[in-house]
Amino acid sequence: MEEFNSWKDLLNPEFYINMGGFWVILFIIFAETGLFVGFFLPGDSLLFVSGIYAVDIISKTFGSTGSDFFDTTLLASAVAFAAIVGNQVGYWFGSKTGPALYKKEDTFLFKKKYLYQAHDFFEKNGALAIIMARFLPVVRTFMPIVAGIVKMDKKAFFRDNIIGGILWSFSLIFAGHYLDKLFLDQFGINLKEKLEFIIIVIVLITTVPVILKFVFGAPKENPKVEDEVLEDLIDKEK
Repeated sequence: MEEFNSWKDLLNPEFYINMGGFWVILFIIFAETGLFVGFFLPGDSLLFVSGIYAVDIISKTFGSTGSDFFDTTLLASAVAFAAIVGNQVGYWFGSKTGPALYKKEDTFLFKKKYLYQAHDFFEKNGALAIIMARFLPVVRTFMPIVAGIVKMDKKAFFRDNIIGGILWSFSLIFAGHYLDKLFLDQFGINLKEKLEFIIIVIVLITTVPVILKFVFGAPKENPKVEDEVLEDLIDKEK
């Protein structure tokens, strides 16, 4: 069992894999959208690193199938299921809370500005936003809530949720698994020994564009725009 030494461990995917493996990974993926507190957790890097350890994770949990491909597929399928269920919970929560969530005061785990950013992203990209949001940290945490608040068609959301969950989990987990094998076979590089560098690269690729958008894409405070968004949502509740 991995011991918690510092808050830095919370950003280290290997910590979660060593701490609880399969079940902890599923909980984190579910919590990211189902409990709305996972925007600071290593979602993308966790899946990539989980792909590297896929065979070990499945072997320790259920026993290996004897095939790298099937072990990795089993892990990716379970993660996709957790991601899909998490989004459905987020959608349900958004549909029940509606505009009241926009009036909620900011806390350490909840930032209202993220709701507005997700709302703008949804308005700009429509139903495709549900799929695209899977690959965008922070946005994917709040997108299903916004979809529920704006009363997106349930069947359409469920369809896009399934597509996005499968694409996200399978692409990152299989990339981690087979890139590890490729680098080891072709270049003699063990990615397990380069995890810190890999995590930094993934965080930069996925997070920097979002941060730049949040910082430079729109004014930090625009009460008029926020009031208009809230009024539109209240109208939809009526």
